[in-house]
Amino acid sequence: MKVKEYLLDRIKNGTIHLTLIDPDKQTEEEAADIAKRAREAGTDAIMIGGSTDVTQDNLDATSKAIKKACGLPTIYFPSGAHAISGNCDAIFFMSMVNSTDISMVMGEQVKGSLITKKLGLEPISMGYIIVEPGMKVGEVGQAKPIKRDDPEKAMAYALACEYLGMSFVYLEAGSGADKPVPQEMIKAVKGILSVPLIVGGGIRTPAAAEAARLAGADAVVTGTFVERCSDDSELRNVIKASKG
Repeated sequence: MKVKEYLLDRIKNGTIHLTLIDPDKQTEEEAADIAKRAREAGTDAIMIGGSTDVTQDNLDATSKAIKKACGLPTIYFPSGAHAISGNCDAIFFMSMVNSTDISMVMGEQVKGSLITKKLGLEPISMGYIIVEPGMKVGEVGQAKPIKRDDPEKAMAYALACEYLGMSFVYLEAGSGADKPVPQEMIKAVKGILSVPLIVGGGIRTPAAAEAARLAGADAVVTGTFVERCSDDSELRNVIKASKG
């Protein structure tokens, strides 16, 4: 089964949870352990990537270790075409649509398309929308973040992504954000979309995870929280709240 088909099939039964692991934040052995614990806690798939300092070497090593350790689908969450790993099952072939840098909207995608084809990675198209505060990913991507009190702007960007044929839309508040994407914005965007909505950034408690799910997120992403969480019970609670 293709990864996109797997995700869509799971989403039919309710909100899913995706774990994001940054290759630069720990060794490949530690990343593999995080992925294994996340699988045992109920996550549905592993995203691998980060905004800075992802190299071909740490990406390959981490992807290989995670795939061997947990057996879940692995999806590369790219910061650019400088590093793309054939050790992942798929790649979110995404455009940061509210970036002011054309290379983040289309340039890196052009650079990476033939590499993705050569490696045999399954491309899953996605519109990536940065919401305040945006954090490091917004800074690196030179994004113009959607203001938290402007759901209509988020709706317009999201619908444009769908009309351009993108398979998923992702609202991203940024790794380590002090506040996640507002419920009102998630609900508004979900209400206008026909494709699945992914929400991430700043989700580190069961309450925040549940809020995103109840607002309409089809997939909830936790990254920094999972990487730092040493309490398996706490990890299970956040993932469980994400999925209901």
